Amino acid sequence: MTEQRGSAPPQSATDETLAALAVRLRASDTGGWTRDATRALVVRLGWGWSDSPSVATGRSTGDARLRPVGKYEERHVSGEAYVELAVPVRHAAPDAASQAEAFRLAKDELTGALGQPSVMGVYGRLAPFLRTVGSWGSPYLRWRGESDTLELRAGQTGPELVLQPTDPAESWFVRQGNGEEHGITGFFGFRADASNGGLTFPGGWRAHSWETVTRALAAFLTTLPAETTALRIPMWMPIYGRIEGKGAPILFDIDCGDRLMIAAFADEVVDPASLGWGTAAEHPTTGRPWPDARHPRLRIDAGGPGEPSGQALAETIVATARAMGVETPEDLLIGAEAGDLGEYRVTYYGLGLSMA
Repeated sequence: MTEQRGSAPPQSATDETLAALAVRLRASDTGGWTRDATRALVVRLGWGWSDSPSVATGRSTGDARLRPVGKYEERHVSGEAYVELAVPVRHAAPDAASQAEAFRLAKDELTGALGQPSVMGVYGRLAPFLRTVGSWGSPYLRWRGESDTLELRAGQTGPELVLQPTDPAESWFVRQGNGEEHGITGFFGFRADASNGGLTFPGGWRAHSWETVTRALAAFLTTLPAETTALRIPMWMPIYGRIEGKGAPILFDIDCGDRLMIAAFADEVVDPASLGWGTAAEHPTTGRPWPDARHPRLRIDAGGPGEPSGQALAETIVATARAMGVETPEDLLIGAEAGDLGEYRVTYYGLGLSMA
């Protein structure tokens, strides 16, 4: 939970608010993240330095952690001895709904103090420098700076506030876009803001088999409602398909805010029950995005955070697309409409599908 401000000075307070901590971290002089500079940073923050990665903060949410440069980090640095200082800021129960809510509350407090993040996204299974990702997904928000960046991200016990040198984190991300299947995962969104000047974008990859599409969709859908809830950014993603003699009609709608709902615009030749679809009557909550019970006729309410069976949903989507006449993965297209999420322009790197 978020602590309330106490009477002690901020540098020694154990109950400093998240907003106050974020402001202090963002204003910190990191001195290039050399060992001496990082030690001086920790001391100025009023925390305890040691030779271990653990940093004693006195906060009720636990100690901070430094990530030293090792074999996974060394190719991305230029003189830095550390690539992040991560501070746990909220503890939550180890279920997706609790974790998403903790992240959302932290986001609200930080946005009130710092303004809208420069960047938002989801790492997918490839978090920076091979960091472990929780079952509730990997959402993150960044307040980007030229030298240093402040990030809110999903951690192992709850959201963490991470101060990091900008270049190594962005170098890691860009290098993932090597063109190999699943070489980069998740999605990435940025605002048209001065803080994003000089931002570099990785390349993508394309799925060449239905097995690859199924795997990518399964990973995406399994954690999606936890991530959209955490980010407080609902998603609408139409998917189109090239079909001989029919052009590229819309095949599916993916609607995800606090719940993941999927609809198919399939013709009558598709047997819904055999492919896992239901109707509006069977999934009444789907009336929120699609009030006409007859159109689209095939629907699934996959549930809220932690509930979707991503593998089953992916198999249903792929089987339906093929039954409707989509011959290859290259003919399955993400609607361009999905690229605009509020203020953010988004690229869905992890799906391996082209934009329509």
